[in-house]
Amino acid sequence: MATQVIVLNGGSSAGKSEIVRHLQAVLPRPWLAFGVDSLIEAMPVSMRASSAGIEFADDGGIDVGPGFMALQTAWMRGIAAMAHAGAPVIIDDVFLGGAATQQRWRTALTGLTVLWTGVRCDSTVAAERERTRADRIPGMAVSQARIVHEGVHYDVEVDTTHTDSLTCAETIADHVQPPDRPLPPE
Repeated sequence: MATQVIVLNGGSSAGKSEIVRHLQAVLPRPWLAFGVDSLIEAMPVSMRASSAGIEFADDGGIDVGPGFMALQTAWMRGIAAMAHAGAPVIIDDVFLGGAATQQRWRTALTGLTVLWTGVRCDSTVAAERERTRADRIPGMAVSQARIVHEGVHYDVEVDTTHTDSLTCAETIADHVQPPDRPLPPE
């Protein structure tokens, strides 16, 4: 069965977004990409500093509330609907809940062939990358490097500590099952 969805999970500054861009370049057919950062940017500003939405602590910790969870569930289902409609999809996420977050994705992606991918990076390397990015709170990379992988099961794992993102993308692409036939016409 052809891979319909590729889910990348890793901590902040692990290199997921760059791997996604390379995957889109090396895979033989077009893939849509969606990241949790885009979900957060799409939310009203009032939810980005609210106990009902998502709160970013000064130490890099993140707390999510029921409003965020509800919108995230709708987002997950929407992405799954696109994949069910025939669009190959790459998801760039941070499983703050570890295995529980993977289970939420498994539920949303029921009936689809998914390639579960772990993106690891040594926390000190990720923290150094984080320092160069204006859109990150110091401490996120270190706090997430381990917890996002707790209890999560993968089909393939890559580590960006010493491996460039193109090589990681090629490794992931080697695990993607091609379609038996082209996508149906509109």
